[in-house]
Amino acid sequence: MSLIELFTDYILNRKNLKEYVEMRKTIHERGEFNDAKLIQAEENLQRLKKEEPEIYEGMYETLGKIYARNAGLTIEYPLDFIRQILKMYKGSHTPKQVYEEYKRVLEHYHHDI
Repeated sequence: MSLIELFTDYILNRKNLKEYVEMRKTIHERGEFNDAKLIQAEENLQRLKKEEPEIYEGMYETLGKIYARNAGLTIEYPLDFIRQILKMYKGSHTPKQVYEEYKRVLEHYHHDI
């Protein structure tokens, strides 16, 4: 299994990203995110799940819809998802704002050329 396939599996199946950080050490490929970013993403996901479960579910529902549309590069879907999760609780972005921004992707997702 390649690193991106493993990462995608962890995202889609809501597995703990801290475990992914350890697992990927056995694969000699470079990932998009460093360990600290992935650990922060996992902490954000757990906080979101606890404090705002409707937004947590909505984020995964939106990711599922993005996959269902199959528009764009599928390897980017889990990467974009984590980028959005990393925006939460950072600066002036609220989880609701990030979620609303993420949902807008469905309105104008690009297609591969």
